[in-house]
Amino acid sequence: MPDFNTVLTPGAVSDGRVNTVVEIPEGSRLKVEWHRQTASFMLDRVEPSIFAKPCNYGFIPGTLDEDGDELDTLIICPEPLATGVWLEAKIIGVLKFEDDSEVDDKVVVVPADNRDDDRITSLDDIPQWKAKIEHHFTHYKDLKKPGSTIVKGWGDSEEAKAIVNSCIERYNNQ
Repeated sequence: MPDFNTVLTPGAVSDGRVNTVVEIPEGSRLKVEWHRQTASFMLDRVEPSIFAKPCNYGFIPGTLDEDGDELDTLIICPEPLATGVWLEAKIIGVLKFEDDSEVDDKVVVVPADNRDDDRITSLDDIPQWKAKIEHHFTHYKDLKKPGSTIVKGWGDSEEAKAIVNSCIERYNNQ
């Protein structure tokens, strides 16, 4: 398996595009994480069945968020994507999020080339997804650590690009 942080760039952020690697397929309750030190995927934990992921979940290579991990992505796609698949994605916004008092933002993206339905261009185009995502991230730790996650709000694609750029800078300066 390649080291995604070595073989991929973050993407053409100024054009609103990023490369993202899938960690968790939509519908899975397996919390799979990219382990930077070993360049491999690792099963971190099994979530309760009521907290299956509402969308595909991944990361942007060559970034470092304030929580010490690569910057997360929430990939809105018509079907689940397998762990380890990477794609070029179009930035449509950001979920501003705190987990255990640490900033853990999630950039919301869609496949850059969706020939079936290319109409999603902003968070306004996915109100049903936004509601599911916000509910999930507000409550997914309620059974073990109630109140440890806080959805701080949503940002548009420009705010998301600024967050990606700051995470690229943090990665390059580590």
